[in-house]
Amino acid sequence: MSSQLPETAVAEQLADAIIALSARPLPPAVRTRAEELLIDVTGLCVAARHTDYIKALLASVDAGGNCTAIGHGTTLRAEDAAMINGTAAHGEDFDDTFEGGPVHSSAVVVPAVLAACERFNLDGRAALTGIVAGIETLCRLCFVMPKAIHKAGFHPTSIMGSMASTVAVSAALGLNRRQMVDALGCAGSMASGIIEYLAEGAWAKRLHAGWAARVGIHAARFGQHGFFGPRTVFEGTHGLFNGFARNANGDYAAMLRDFGSEWHMLKLTFKPYATGTMNQPYIDCALRLAQQGFAAEDVADVLCETAEGYVHRLWDPLADKQRPANDYAAKFSAPFNVAVAFVTGSAGLDAFSEKTVRDPRILALAGKVRYVVDPNNPYPKAYTGHVRMTLKDGRVFEQRQPHIRGGVHDPLSRADIEQKFRLNAAFGGWSEAQSAQFLQFARSAFDGKLDLTMLRS
Repeated sequence: MSSQLPETAVAEQLADAIIALSARPLPPAVRTRAEELLIDVTGLCVAARHTDYIKALLASVDAGGNCTAIGHGTTLRAEDAAMINGTAAHGEDFDDTFEGGPVHSSAVVVPAVLAACERFNLDGRAALTGIVAGIETLCRLCFVMPKAIHKAGFHPTSIMGSMASTVAVSAALGLNRRQMVDALGCAGSMASGIIEYLAEGAWAKRLHAGWAARVGIHAARFGQHGFFGPRTVFEGTHGLFNGFARNANGDYAAMLRDFGSEWHMLKLTFKPYATGTMNQPYIDCALRLAQQGFAAEDVADVLCETAEGYVHRLWDPLADKQRPANDYAAKFSAPFNVAVAFVTGSAGLDAFSEKTVRDPRILALAGKVRYVVDPNNPYPKAYTGHVRMTLKDGRVFEQRQPHIRGGVHDPLSRADIEQKFRLNAAFGGWSEAQSAQFLQFARSAFDGKLDLTMLRS
């Protein structure tokens, strides 16, 4: 061992925390949250199953294996099932978010764990352990160096998600410390995900969650069989954070502190709208303004206060954001989100389509939306919204939102999450009977044998 390397690396400390977590009962609230994530992911996969991007992925892999692609009759190898389900769950940007990141957690972790459990005939208890270990790890990785990965041009969900899915599958498989550390060391070299998709609404972001899920399957199996990976994958001179955040001097203690006693996964946000996380509070503001009795044609100017960290994703270049290239690009345009919510009164799956991105009323209003950076905005600790509309007659209407709806300050109830699932499942073509059967299954999925065959239709 080099004299410059730590006696105990961060990955080893994390592995110890995961093994300790696996050895004791989980709090009821944590189990309930895992059930809710399973429900949300399944609905999102069904909603996306007929999309062009999922058809393309299915065509790109070979049939065979015993693992479920949710909503499809074809069974696949574990790594392919994890990739397709992860991509589907994240595909419409309707999946959960951890505000401290931002990262999307369940779209990465749940598909990886389900595929691993099917492949190796693991039970519901193993699935629960893996999901909780992976989700909690992904949330905590956000504390090491907040905002830095995004600033460096990479997608945190994909980069940190690769590590979290590796933890998740390793925990489900019951790997020991050495195996888990090797797995994490290998995962660091497979993590990837640039954010150039913003340029023209390309599909690559959709793949990021699926690819991270796939990494977890591969890396855990590598570690399981003794493939040697670097212990200092997180904090090393050439480690994950130095590579993807341009700095290795992170707060690793914050990631590990109170692991297994403080549950950050309980703070996840379930999105009420099918669009980018940071747009959600702006939509709420626009919807309230739409109830004030004036029309889009009455508006002369729209000004939104925003965080500096939002600008390169939601606002610039402004002319392109005001006229997004396609329905997917529209999800990462604050002007379009404000306009479509105001004009249509919604921001669900139907609000982001080739029809809406060509709608002259929506585009006319989006063309009036501009921004100013608020230097005191609390992002990423909180996601805020602000919309001020000045009418042609001089009247001014303004709305603010200090937090994202669906998060810790205004959470969705279990009934809300199940209703979201039903609507997503119906959008994807499931019957009410299929949805009811799955919801019944979800209540006991972690108690015994994990049988996902009902999801293959």
